[in-house]
Amino acid sequence: MNKKITIAIDGYSSTGKSTLAKELANHLGYVYVDTGAMYRAVAFFAMQKGYIGQDFFDTASLIKSLPSVKLSFKFNPDLGFAEMYLNDLNIEKEIRTIEVSNFVSKVAEISEVRSKLVEMQQEMGKNKGIVMDGRDIGTVVFPDADLKIFMTASPTTRAERRFKELQKKGDKVTFDEVLKNVQERDYIDTHREDSPLVMAKDAIEFDNSNISKQEQFEKVLKLVDI
Repeated sequence: MNKKITIAIDGYSSTGKSTLAKELANHLGYVYVDTGAMYRAVAFFAMQKGYIGQDFFDTASLIKSLPSVKLSFKFNPDLGFAEMYLNDLNIEKEIRTIEVSNFVSKVAEISEVRSKLVEMQQEMGKNKGIVMDGRDIGTVVFPDADLKIFMTASPTTRAERRFKELQKKGDKVTFDEVLKNVQERDYIDTHREDSPLVMAKDAIEFDNSNISKQEQFEKVLKLVDI
């Protein structure tokens, strides 16, 4: 395997983008980058600083504080994937809560946040051999990616998956809360002015509402031309 390529996986929340991306990266021996975790980390930072809440968002203070936000991924051999660190603190568990989910799309709307993270993401992938998932990977971060996948599924199906994940972690949430979160994130992600969620013209769409993770992995793997 001499040729290394760039694989961009975009799509709606809770479509299993990260799971697929991790599997591909492990199989190919590539670097995996979860850009959603990066946006979640900034949202968590904003929450910790008191910049965002249910009925307020001090965007000016968040933008002013961005230079102090240091993000990094550190591989955890016990888990088999890289965890998210904010200013050298492991926040992998903290960023996966429904509270962070409720704010992440609002934070991701901020152009200055997107600019900072896109620059970091492009630097991570400059040597190819990378699988990156998010909302704008195939359209903004790597418009020339060798393979672009766009994942979708019905809101109800995605909410059911997310609800089960949160229940396993012991989070006390209702299905209606999760479904509302999925629908709100869909709207914000697709309607923001800066880099909205859209399928790249040369992307291959996968609706995984009714197929297994293994079936999906095998189908996508066949598309990897290396």
